[in-house]
Order: sequence, then C-alpha cells, then structure tokens
Amino acid sequence: MNRRAGRLVFMLTLITSTFVFIVPFLFMVGNSFEEFSYVLPNPPRLLPSRVSFAAYSHVLSQSDLPRSALNSVIITSAATLFTALIASLSAYGFARIDFWGREPLFRVYLAALMIPGFLGIIPQFLVLQSMGASSSGLIGTKAGLVLLYVGAGVCGNTFFLRGYMQALPKELEEAVLIDGGGHMTTFLRVMLPLALPSIGTLAIFCLQGTWEEFFSAKVILGGVQKNITLPVMIQSLKGAHLTRWEWIFAASILAQIPMIILFGFFQKRFVVAGIAEGAVKG
Repeated sequence: MNRRAGRLVFMLTLITSTFVFIVPFLFMVGNSFEEFSYVLPNPPRLLPSRVSFAAYSHVLSQSDLPRSALNSVIITSAATLFTALIASLSAYGFARIDFWGREPLFRVYLAALMIPGFLGIIPQFLVLQSMGASSSGLIGTKAGLVLLYVGAGVCGNTFFLRGYMQALPKELEEAVLIDGGGHMTTFLRVMLPLALPSIGTLAIFCLQGTWEEFFSAKVILGGVQKNITLPVMIQSLKGAHLTRWEWIFAASILAQIPMIILFGFFQKRFVVAGIAEGAVKG
C-alpha cells in the first residue's frame, strides 16, 4: 500500500512539473502566431485566435539576425571545445595524479560553486578589461566572452568529470606506466577514450548553456553591435516603453530550434555507465 501511494505521489509530482514547464512554452508558441497591439491577451490563451506569420517574417527580416546567429555559433563552438579540453585535463589531474594540496584545492573548487555567477561579473569585467593591447582590453570581443565562459565553468565542469574518471579502473593506468608511458599517454590513450560519453554529455550542456546565455554576453558585448549574440539581439527587439511580444516569442522559438535538433540527435549520447567493465580481469 505504501509503495502504491509512493508511486501515485511520484506520478502526480511528475505530471505537475511537466505541466508547469510545458505550459509557458505552449503559451509562447501559440502567441507567436498572433498580432498584438503591444498588449498580451487577457485572459491568457494557449491557442492563437488566428494564425499569422507576420512576427516570424519581421524577425527574419532583421539585419542583425544572420550576424548575431553566426556570432553565437562561433562563441558557442569555441567555448564548448576549450571547456571540454580544459575540464577533462583538470578532472584527470584531480582524479589520477596525487599531488600536494590536491584535496584542499578541490575543496576550493567546490566552494566556488556556491557563489552565484552574477556576483563575479564585476571582477571578471575588470580582468578582461586589463587584458589586451587596447584601452578596453578584451571587452566587446568574442575572445573575451569565450574566455569568460571557459574560466567561469572550470570548477563545475571539473567536478562533473572527476567522479567519472575516478571510477575508471586503476589497473589501466598502471599498465600504461609499466609500459613506459606517462600521464599524458595515459590521458590520451586510455582515460580520454573511456571518458568520451561523460565529456560528450558535458559538451551538450555547455552548448545549451552558452547558446542561451544572456547576462554575461550583454555585459561583455552589449556595446559592440557587430559582436552581439542571439539572446542579446532578441532582447533588442524589446521596446523602451512598449513591446511587440509576438516578435520576442517568434525570435525565441527560432533561437531554440538548433538546441532542439541537437538534443534530438544526441539524446542517446549521454553518459553510459559501465563502459570500462570487463577491461580488467577479476
């Protein structure tokens, strides 16, 4: 009886959570086909009263759209590549190399995860401003934003991969050391191939988070129109006093299409447990 009640509570919680998350999205999709006079319908409705593609036509006609989409692709791809590389190296060091101060340093990493990201934007801005030859440094550049994304995510991404690399059999590492290989050989030939599922999962999350990130992109790139990303461009559609919400909805949906395709294509590539089982004889 208790098990049946527990399952019922679990299903009700799952259905409620699904409802809470999916209704706003359906509201956005339905109202992206409306034409508003700067005011959302009251009471709210999920289905449009009539279908109009005017909002999509307006968004696609924006001159900043192709450039901002290309900027998002460049920044997201570069940030994901460097994040996966640096995080995997850092996780390997914490998981397999017994250096002095390893555990205290990793506790510092964990403590850094407790700090809200927006609290670090001012020192991050000042550091980027001090880098580079120009007076503004890396502020307003794609390289500066990529550096911020990679640096800000090192602690969390290292924590994500460390546990997976720690779980891999130590005998594999010892076999490489016996054959004369070093840590770099162990990382490239053994740990990296075995950790590819977890690194792929990290890359997917990084792609999504970087593609949709607004706050840091607005602060770092907001003043340089040629380098703005898609979220910043979408925010520029918002008027100072009045907003055509169907434009915002249509632009947001168009920006989500690449991520939906990505998740549909890579949904079977998430972490697979037990990939190293059987690699070492019992």
